[in-house]
Amino acid sequence: MDIVNENSGTKHKSGKRGLNRLDVFVLAFGAMIGWGWVVLSGEWIERAGTLGAMLAFAVGGVLVLFVGLVYAELASAMPTTEGVLRFSKTALGARSAFICTWAIVLGFLAVIAFEAVALPTVINYLFPGYAKGYLYTVAGFDVYATWLAVGIGCSLLVALINYIGIKFAATLQTVLTCIILLIGILLAGGTAVNGSAENMEPLFAHNGLGGLLAVAVTTPFFYVGFDVIPQAAGEMHIASRKIGRILIISVAFAVAWYVLIVACVGANLSHDAMRASELPTADAMRSAFGNHPIAGKLLVIGGISGILTSWNAFYIGASRLLYAMAKERMLPAWLGKKHEKFDTPVNAILMIAVITSLAPLLGKNMLSWLSNAGSFATVITYLIVSVSFLVLRKKRPEMERPYRIRNWKFVGAGAVLLCLLMLTLYMPGLPSALVWPYEWAILIAWTLFGFILYRAAKHRGK
Repeated sequence: MDIVNENSGTKHKSGKRGLNRLDVFVLAFGAMIGWGWVVLSGEWIERAGTLGAMLAFAVGGVLVLFVGLVYAELASAMPTTEGVLRFSKTALGARSAFICTWAIVLGFLAVIAFEAVALPTVINYLFPGYAKGYLYTVAGFDVYATWLAVGIGCSLLVALINYIGIKFAATLQTVLTCIILLIGILLAGGTAVNGSAENMEPLFAHNGLGGLLAVAVTTPFFYVGFDVIPQAAGEMHIASRKIGRILIISVAFAVAWYVLIVACVGANLSHDAMRASELPTADAMRSAFGNHPIAGKLLVIGGISGILTSWNAFYIGASRLLYAMAKERMLPAWLGKKHEKFDTPVNAILMIAVITSLAPLLGKNMLSWLSNAGSFATVITYLIVSVSFLVLRKKRPEMERPYRIRNWKFVGAGAVLLCLLMLTLYMPGLPSALVWPYEWAILIAWTLFGFILYRAAKHRGK
């Protein structure tokens, strides 16, 4: 893959078809949307109140916008498939780069595993009672053979889509994202006509700030996705200066989407109805259109599209990062193999498929465990990337930056401080603390797994 300058930016060319501007936007936006807005909207409102949940996502959006600006400049300056690995290694060295990259890989894998659990759950809305063949119970959730078959089977299907090439995956991403946007427009229109401000009361939950913070700390998990762009930058056929712009636009769209969804659910469902609902957003859609059952099913189709867009995008991001880490001798060399025909990181994709296909075995409760553990890991990466940004601005002022942000000291320092503040909210003793042992166990196990692979790679390198 060669790099040439074009129109004061850098444009990537390759013998294979790469990603255009629309591909990049839907890749990032689709990754950030996912499925959580369908199944967890009621929980957000119950924790924080309607306005409280909207503010929580707005607060999370501020963090992501600051970090997004940092990513935008760095992605334009270093448009390679190595993404955050290259940013952090250039600024801080190999060890910091490993921590940074391994953390975001967990964030990406958490989303992939989340979708593998979410899909069989949503299918039940379209086909009630499809779950057959009881196997066992995990944390109060009954696991059935058909439920597992849907989750694991679709996980392997998405792996296959990514196995055969990024352009095919991007085309699928575009179609599905258009479906999501159409469903969102319909929900907003129905709410404007039939929604009620009375349903939105109380605007804040009884625990006030505590509830707002409890929702806010989960938002990095739902906004993670724009950072897929740097990992795919080396496969884009667009000017580097445009990469940053598209990244920021995708973040703004995602923030607006989540705030809109919370408002629509709050306006259409009473709190009693919300508590009784398995899929609050689908029931809100149904309410917005006169309780017509087709409306709820349409929204579920949008939700399934969100599952697939997120699933697909994070396969792209995670596989490229694992490949890059292997090439840097941070992970075993076999993860650095590409398919001769499809030019995809085949072994990295297979590793992701194996790990994430196991998630449905642990039942539906994995949804909250993964979202919280993945959020923590994601913020760790955001912090290191933000520090890398400040270091590179000071040490490498001559570096070409096709997308150069203004007031870089304010933006960089703001991103660092917001990340540190967010990390404190996960600590024990706070309402938003990670749950012991499940969520901490995920983080500890992933850290140990990474340490073993890192040491094995370094030993073999010697």
